[in-house]
Amino acid sequence: MKKLRIGVFGAGRGCTMINVLLTHPDAEVVAICDKYKPLLDKAGKLAEEKGVNVALFEDFEEFFKYDMDAVVLANYACEHVPFAVRLLRSGRHVMSECLTCASMAQAVELIEAVEESGKVYAYAENYCYQDTTFEMWRSYRNGEIGEVLYAQGEYVHDCTGEWHNLTQGDPNHWRNNCFSTFYCTHGIAPVFMITGHRPVKVSGFEGTCAEYTQKCGLRDATLGMEIITLDNGAIVRCINGNLRHHNPAGITSSYIVYGENGMLESSRYKGSTVHKYTLTEGCSEYTPEKQVEADLAKKFNTHGGADFYPTHFFIEKILGNEIGFRYSIDVYQAVDMCICGILAYRSILNNSMSIDVPDLRDPAQRDKYRNDHACTFAYEAGDQRIPNNHHGVVIPDDAPCYEEMRKLWNKAEGNSYSENQVAAFCQ
Repeated sequence: MKKLRIGVFGAGRGCTMINVLLTHPDAEVVAICDKYKPLLDKAGKLAEEKGVNVALFEDFEEFFKYDMDAVVLANYACEHVPFAVRLLRSGRHVMSECLTCASMAQAVELIEAVEESGKVYAYAENYCYQDTTFEMWRSYRNGEIGEVLYAQGEYVHDCTGEWHNLTQGDPNHWRNNCFSTFYCTHGIAPVFMITGHRPVKVSGFEGTCAEYTQKCGLRDATLGMEIITLDNGAIVRCINGNLRHHNPAGITSSYIVYGENGMLESSRYKGSTVHKYTLTEGCSEYTPEKQVEADLAKKFNTHGGADFYPTHFFIEKILGNEIGFRYSIDVYQAVDMCICGILAYRSILNNSMSIDVPDLRDPAQRDKYRNDHACTFAYEAGDQRIPNNHHGVVIPDDAPCYEEMRKLWNKAEGNSYSENQVAAFCQ
């Protein structure tokens, strides 16, 4: 069988997808695009070491013309939709890294592009596929704890120590122009996929703008929180932000689901363990084994072993295989995950009032948002641009913090990325 020809846009975060594609039995990476040549060359060398010839592009327009069946988008997190729409309309399948969309208008545009094209869209939210969360997904769907009543998701990642590498001191970099609940899907998505329920209401809250984040040039608050009501009445609390903690990896993620007949919880610090309580079996704590495509999945260990699955299920769905339809995150689920953060920030700017979350599967609900570009990213918002935080904190483009980040970046000459750091951060 001829392998699927897949391109990767973004050689930083995209390196994990490239690693999967270099050894996948049903697909191959044929092209990589990145504007930063050192990362592009590094990705090309990785392919060369595996005996794979890959076309390298610094210009997206040339990359776009290349012969590809599908493209992985691992570019700037707020800029996926414009590229996804073009690729879908050109007849290519698309897998988008985090995040799905930057505004409500983009959410509508993306959904309709997927529907009109008939192509596969997948969302690479890898935290759904960590050994712990994937186990919780299977346990919940097997009915082990009954219907969800309350759940929590947490994704805390203090990136400030690497901020000079991530932003190069550019005040216009997306990371310096976020809002507190934008990067929400690592916390929200596993809860949605575990339970199978969708959001209907959200309220947002944010903490202060901490001095240590402002010194790096971050304009958003240091903590964002979403309180979400699911379609069965259950409540979900999720937090995300650059909070400091003692985990050497710099990342803390954990998830809890309370059901009518028990609870499931992933361990925050004690390795890849799941805590389970059921009325019939009592309490247990265990390290789950991979149960889905285990032999292939065990070859990849980044992000808790989760990076293999989004790419693999994307490929399987393109090929029409049932496992891809069962486990790949589709455009409607992806949009649900992302617009909770967008609407939570609207809530924050309106005294944390509760806001309805539309079901954009329904075409009748889309027109209200078709021209709603409000967000903190200038390229998308235009004259609908909103402030980065509700505290009134403003950091001008010529603030000393950006010069300091540029100095640190130049001193490191862009080479302070380790293999693990490149895999861990989005572009």
